[in-house]
Amino acid sequence: MTQKITPTETVPFDAARLLDRPEDVAFFVADAMETGDAAYIQHALGVAARALGMAEVAEKAGLGRESLYKALKEDANPRFETVLKVMQALGLQLTVRMGEPAEAA
Repeated sequence: MTQKITPTETVPFDAARLLDRPEDVAFFVADAMETGDAAYIQHALGVAARALGMAEVAEKAGLGRESLYKALKEDANPRFETVLKVMQALGLQLTVRMGEPAEAA
């Protein structure tokens, strides 16, 4: 006798739903920064901004909500100034520490 498998309904995973404390946001973005992958960092900032509320982050950053969405969407190339404003609006700051020099390509 064959057992019938019933499909389970799933919902897409959204990390923004889990970032409900400032420490969680900081850890999430810091982890992305450690990768050195600009696209992933940009994605993480977008997730963090959604977690805190795009309208609120846009206001704190001095940006329009649509401008914030455009700056953080995939394949966008936001200005460094915009990235810093978003980080400050998220309650984050960029710091520098010594690391290993990159190898020549």
